[in-house]
This record gives sequence, structure tokens and C-alpha cells, in this order.
Amino acid sequence: MPVEQLSRPQIDARSTDTLIDRTLSVWDPRSECRFVVARPTEEPELWEAYLEGAVAGYRKYGAEKALEYRRIQGGDTTAIFFVAIEPNGSVAAGVRVQGPYLSAGQAHAITEWSNHPGAPAVRRMIEDRLPFGVVEAKGAWVSDTAARRGELVGALGRIATFSMDLLDVQFMLATAASHVLDTWRTTGGVVADHIAPVPYPDDRYETRLMWWDRSRRRGRAEAMQLAQLLLTTSRPTPSAAIATGAGGGVVRPMRSVS
Repeated sequence: MPVEQLSRPQIDARSTDTLIDRTLSVWDPRSECRFVVARPTEEPELWEAYLEGAVAGYRKYGAEKALEYRRIQGGDTTAIFFVAIEPNGSVAAGVRVQGPYLSAGQAHAITEWSNHPGAPAVRRMIEDRLPFGVVEAKGAWVSDTAARRGELVGALGRIATFSMDLLDVQFMLATAASHVLDTWRTTGGVVADHIAPVPYPDDRYETRLMWWDRSRRRGRAEAMQLAQLLLTTSRPTPSAAIATGAGGGVVRPMRSVS
């Protein structure tokens, strides 16, 4: 399926002020994990657990360069991050999100395609979508020891798409190695087939550009899960409460969900 061409923007400008203002969580029955989303500064212990898992996961494949640990460690380049917590309290998966972007040059995909023939097309696709709002998913990992690893892989990608709703943008982009494309397609991702893959972080990989569009309707189960996420808030130190399914009360709904 090709990436659709864009027409008139829905909005005139984007701001990085559209961040969530509290820690949120939702139970995922398929993976039997509780997913937590927060800003790094709000949940430093969970952020450290995310980083530890990411380092271990990327190191296993000799791909630490792609993680750029020193650049992201402080959390200031991350708008929000998601982690999956198993019933025993262990952090079993995670992904972080950058943006909303104000310029194409902020996107890491620009770096990945630098000095490659597809670079102008990557920049053009991002620039065309900036008026609609663009975020970028990075640093996804899933633990090899997760009890329901197969289900967790799909759940991580599916729930990461909620970042478009939480940050009130229409598009999310990500770069992915060819061997995981089919998994991300099941979450609504569309590969930009007209852009040639790049050997990133090295020649062992073929990395492709993918897009998710918030305006595409989700299934009923995903819509209900998103609604549950938006209406729950976690305690300031969530590890124990979240792992057992406990949480806080109902809070005001966020921005409208399309």
C-alpha cells in the first residue's frame, strides 16, 4: 500500500507544548502486560529501566550505535516513552517518541538517509507532513525473556501509535529493518516503497521508512484501549501499583481522538 499524498493541512503550526502532563497506564490482555506512558522527567526510574533494556537489546545485535545512548540518556530529546510491565514487575519492552517536530531536520531519519540518494525524498515527505503534526518513534525493544514475547511485540507497536493522540498529531514516522516490517504493518504502518532502503546502522541491515496516519480508523478494541489509557492516571511511583493493575482515579479527558 503506497503512502497517500496529502492535501490541505488540518492545522497551521505545531508546538512542542502538547505533551501529556501525567503518567498514564493501560492493561493489555493480549500480552498480559501493563503499558505505562510518561515523560522521562516524571518517571526517572522507569526511564532508567527503559534505557537498560534498550542497551541490552541493541547490544545483542551489535547495534548500539543506532541507539545513540549518550545523546538520549538525559531524556531531553524524548517527548514521551512507553514501557510494558509484566505482572512480576519487570520492564519487558519499551519505545520512545520524539517530537512534535517543527522542522524536518529534527527527524533522525534525515541522519539515517544522509549521503544516500533517497535523502531528498525523505526530507520532502517529512516537510509535507509537518503542518499536520509529526512525531518519530525510536529505540523499540522487547525482552527475550518476556512471557508472551510474540504478543508483546505486536502490542508495543500498536500502543506506540497512541503517541499520535497523546501529542495531538496526525503522523508518526519510524525507521525499521526489513525483518520487522511485517510486524509494524499489522499496527497500521505503511512503508514508503518509493524510497530506497539504507544500510543503517551498518551493512547488515536494510532500513526502511514507515508512516502511520492517525486519521485511519482503528479497530474497536484499539479504540477502547486508547479510551482507557486517556481516562486513567498512575501514581507518582508506579512500579508496584502498575504491575498489579492498580491506578488512580478518572481525570479530565484529553484532546479529541479521531
